[in-house]
Amino acid sequence: QAATSAIVKSLPGYSDDLPFKLETGYVGVGESEQIQLFYYFIESERDAKRDPLMLWLTGGPGCSAFSGLVLEIGPLKFNYTAFNSESDIPDLQLNPYSWTKVASIIFLDSPVGTGFSYANISEAYHSDDILQSMHIYEFLQKWLLDHPKFLKSPLYISGDSYSGKLVPIIVQKILNGNRMGIKPIMNVKGYVIGNPLTEENIDYNSRVQYAYRVSLLSDELYEFAKMSCHGHFVNVDENNTNCLRAVQAISDVTYLINNPHVLEPKCKYVSPKPDKKRLTTHTIVDQGVSTTELRCRNQGYLLLYTWANNESVRKALHVRKGTVDHWVRCNRSLSYAKNIPSSVGYHQTLTNEDLRALIY
Repeated sequence: QAATSAIVKSLPGYSDDLPFKLETGYVGVGESEQIQLFYYFIESERDAKRDPLMLWLTGGPGCSAFSGLVLEIGPLKFNYTAFNSESDIPDLQLNPYSWTKVASIIFLDSPVGTGFSYANISEAYHSDDILQSMHIYEFLQKWLLDHPKFLKSPLYISGDSYSGKLVPIIVQKILNGNRMGIKPIMNVKGYVIGNPLTEENIDYNSRVQYAYRVSLLSDELYEFAKMSCHGHFVNVDENNTNCLRAVQAISDVTYLINNPHVLEPKCKYVSPKPDKKRLTTHTIVDQGVSTTELRCRNQGYLLLYTWANNESVRKALHVRKGTVDHWVRCNRSLSYAKNIPSSVGYHQTLTNEDLRALIY
């Protein structure tokens, strides 16, 4: 099916016409374009002709970029104080700190099976690190050819969490393609990644040292763990009983810590797993979560489910009927192979290029 796009002038939950230009659409990638990647594109609210173009990928793998659009860097956010269980749909309001104030951003649902992205045949639903990076590169090629006015825009590849591992790989693919003369030549200028996964073994082992540095662990426990585990806190040898004790003790004292945001409270109720029953606004109330508690960061996920699965929303976003039965923020049932263990080498190579990089 050919690439399609449509301008979205209004959205359910937002009372006025949108004060920015929003486009949604699909781009076919892979063999015979059997994979249809869904995207949200928002033009810069300042000067779309001169401002950078950014591609945003959410983590997972399998988490929808709409999460990044509404809960992180996009121009819309949920109005938590206005939410009540009798509402058909959560209210949206403007985010004064949106990155679209200074950049045009493509929010991409990738890999296949993420958000509203889908495949025409079941065999195409399998993906992996290598395949996903290839599909994203192909997406960019086709999207830019379909939007030629952005060909000269400074291009930045960006994302967070698991996508942080893929971003430098995609940047390297773009550079290689440019050197080979593959059209269109992309004006890539750098990349931006937040709390990125880089190499799982290193990343997860470093959590213990980080927890100690922000005073979540006592001196005694940290020294005991360091002496017992020798820096290896993941996949501990079952014969190393002291290390097992140390790791368990660390788990016990950090149990009530909100891992991604240590200064915020740990939520009572988080988003449901994909195999759970359909979520409605009434489910939130049934769980005993008050409007005030909805201000907890993860509670925004619940509003995402309610909003994105509303039929009027799908119609407004021009989602193809019959392609995705139920939208989930993160599809944990993906058939996905993590076949690139580390992106450290890619970062090292890119430091020798004329690029800008922000890692936060």
